[in-house]
Amino acid sequence: MNFKSEVEAANSLHADYEKLLAEIGKKIYGQDEIIKKVLISIFSNGHCLLVGVPGLAKTLLVNTISQVLDLKYQRIQFTPDLMPSDIIGTEILNSERKFTFIKGPLFANILLADEINRTPPKTQSALLEAMQEKMVTVNGKNYEIDKPFFVLATQNPIEQEGTYPLPEAQLDRFMFSIYLDYPKLEDEISIVENTTCGKDIVLNKIISGEKISYYQKLIQKVPINRNVLEYAVNLAAKSRPNTEISHPMANEYINWGAGPRASQYLVIGAKTNALLSGKYSPDIEDVKEVAIPILRHRIMKNYKAEAEGISVEDIITELLK
Repeated sequence: MNFKSEVEAANSLHADYEKLLAEIGKKIYGQDEIIKKVLISIFSNGHCLLVGVPGLAKTLLVNTISQVLDLKYQRIQFTPDLMPSDIIGTEILNSERKFTFIKGPLFANILLADEINRTPPKTQSALLEAMQEKMVTVNGKNYEIDKPFFVLATQNPIEQEGTYPLPEAQLDRFMFSIYLDYPKLEDEISIVENTTCGKDIVLNKIISGEKISYYQKLIQKVPINRNVLEYAVNLAAKSRPNTEISHPMANEYINWGAGPRASQYLVIGAKTNALLSGKYSPDIEDVKEVAIPILRHRIMKNYKAEAEGISVEDIITELLK
């Protein structure tokens, strides 16, 4: 990238972000905060889990984002009979009687894991190595996945029939867990009006994979004040019950809290949020902006919290005070 300075590059990231919002807004209505969080996870080199009941445009949102990014896109529809080899790929015997590895749909830049909790843990775990190491291992051989690589997964609520809760180890690989709710009335009117009139919406490619990778490295270099860094780490540490700095609510209502990966994501998420907002360094407000979707799937509340009707979001809100 031919930028004269990192400040100019940061300004370019902010401008490209505004273009992305405008382009995605042609198809997605009333989901600005959701779109922002997904884009933060992409520029932070993280994965994103979208949780909501059917019909809230989770898949459409990921499809739309993939259309405005100049990247290789693949979609996997998770089902109860899906096997790990259906995702990763498999070795076959070719005409020369040698084994050749045929890559599966996992080998993409953007992977939509649709209804990820519809498939058993054996297949869910096939994503683990790819999400963390950006490679897969088949019969002792390592196969690199092209960068950038993002998993944008959708999930229906666990309470519905025919679902398998994601293992905690896999949940921790997701930077964000984003909850989608029903749209506001005026937004739903716009949705219905624009999707039932036969209008053909053409989306333009805004950013290439090379530029995204450059922005990811730029975000890593963003300076952060010591007090903001300590606030982010303390926030994650306060969620851990029975430790030196644990919050009273953590001791009373949490079985286990967020690990060090949450601290890392709080810092990198705050940096990204700052640059997308037109700032050059994050403050405590940027940490708070990304705290709930980073922490909500890393905190396990206990039976007392369940009995008293206290949600994970209620606990995180107390931690933020």
